[in-house]
Amino acid sequence: MQNEDAVRWNARYADCGRPYDTTGPRELLVEHLDLLPDRGLALDLAMGLGHNGALLQSRGMRVVGVDVSIEAVRRARQMYPGMTAFVADLTSFRFPSGCFDLILNFYYLQRDLLADFARLLKPGGMVVIETLTEVMQAIKPDLPPEYLLQSGELRRLFTGWEILYEREGWIPSRHGGKKAVASLIARLPIGV
Repeated sequence: MQNEDAVRWNARYADCGRPYDTTGPRELLVEHLDLLPDRGLALDLAMGLGHNGALLQSRGMRVVGVDVSIEAVRRARQMYPGMTAFVADLTSFRFPSGCFDLILNFYYLQRDLLADFARLLKPGGMVVIETLTEVMQAIKPDLPPEYLLQSGELRRLFTGWEILYEREGWIPSRHGGKKAVASLIARLPIGV
């Protein structure tokens, strides 16, 4: 049985006219490719249509993408046949330890999963994260606070990591307007 999130995202991805179908990889990823490995295994969490993972794959990485939406995974596999993609509910799925060189996490907030990234990564592995902050409620008061980072929270979650890039504030949205985000690129220290 599908959970509510799966039903909602399946409906959105089934609507082929949606503008995010052709948007490509996230700007944060594109702008900071020089910081990231071009070999190894990447995990793309809540991958959507797989554009971010496909960019990494084109540079030489192997990519495993996961999403709750059957429709998103089906379409990602069609567009990017070389990518390994599967359907899973991230709230109950457990990944193996020490497998990944890089984790991508765009616009999906599950705090216990963020806290588990050190276990999932190989020593020296990296994360690229960007998601909405509570400041978004100024323009979208109906957003549930449990899906929004508090001010400074992302940085605090990665205390002890080597921070290669961070920002928190308003950025342009792909769909016009603006959005309040926290972004982070960090490396797990060797020996952690």
